[in-house]
Amino acid sequence: MIKVYPYESLGHSDYGWLDARYHFSFARYHNPDRMGFGTLRVINDDIVRAGAGFAPHGHDNMEIITYVRKGAISHKDSAGNEGRTAAGDVQVMSAGSGIEHSEFNREDEDTSLYQIWIIPRERDVAPRWDARRFPDTPAHDRLPTLVSGYENDQGQDVLFIHADAAIYGGRIDAGAQITQPLRGQAYLLVSEGSITLDGQTLRRGDGAEVTDMATLPVTALADSEVVIIDVA
Repeated sequence: MIKVYPYESLGHSDYGWLDARYHFSFARYHNPDRMGFGTLRVINDDIVRAGAGFAPHGHDNMEIITYVRKGAISHKDSAGNEGRTAAGDVQVMSAGSGIEHSEFNREDEDTSLYQIWIIPRERDVAPRWDARRFPDTPAHDRLPTLVSGYENDQGQDVLFIHADAAIYGGRIDAGAQITQPLRGQAYLLVSEGSITLDGQTLRRGDGAEVTDMATLPVTALADSEVVIIDVA
C-alpha cells in the first residue's frame, strides 16, 4: 500500500533563518495523526539560510541522520567531533546517553537538507558521529545503501546506526526504473525531479508511506533523486 503526502500538505514554519517543512509533528507543528511512522520519528525538509544555523543544544537516545541536498552544514559536538557535510554527503549522530551539538551553514548560499530521526533499538549507547560521501552515479537496479543498523550491511562502506533501519538513496535517470527490496515498511522522499509509484506521481518535496510491499518499483519521469527510509 502506498499513501502519498504532497509537499504542500506538510507542516510548515518559517523562522527567517530556517524554513522548515515537517513530515511529522515537530516543534511548532503538531498533528496527532502524524506522530511518526514505525520507529521513524522525524523528517524535516529544511532550508538553512547562509550564515545561520542551530546553536548548541542537546539530544539523547535518538539516531539522527542529516542528508545534505544543496550547500553544506558544519557540525561540532561535545564529544570533540567536527566536520563539514556538503551536498551529496550524509552524516549520522548517535545521541545515545547524551550529547550537545551545533550545526551551522557557514556557506555563502542557503543549505537544503533532510533531518531524519530514528528511535534506537538500545538506550544509552556511547554517543558517536560519522559522515561519508557517496557516489553520484545513477542507480540502475536498486538504490545503494547509505545508512544501516543491520549486521549484514556492515563492512560494505555504509554508515552505522543503532537502529533496525536502513536508508537508501541516489539518482535515477529519466525513463529508468529501479526495484528496491524492502525489509519492513518504508518512507520515500523525492529530493529532486519526479517519479511514479504504482501509478501515482510524486514530485520534488513529496513523501510516501509504503506498507505491505516486499519490493518497491520506482520509475523516474525526469532525472530524479530519491531517498528511501526502511524501518521496523
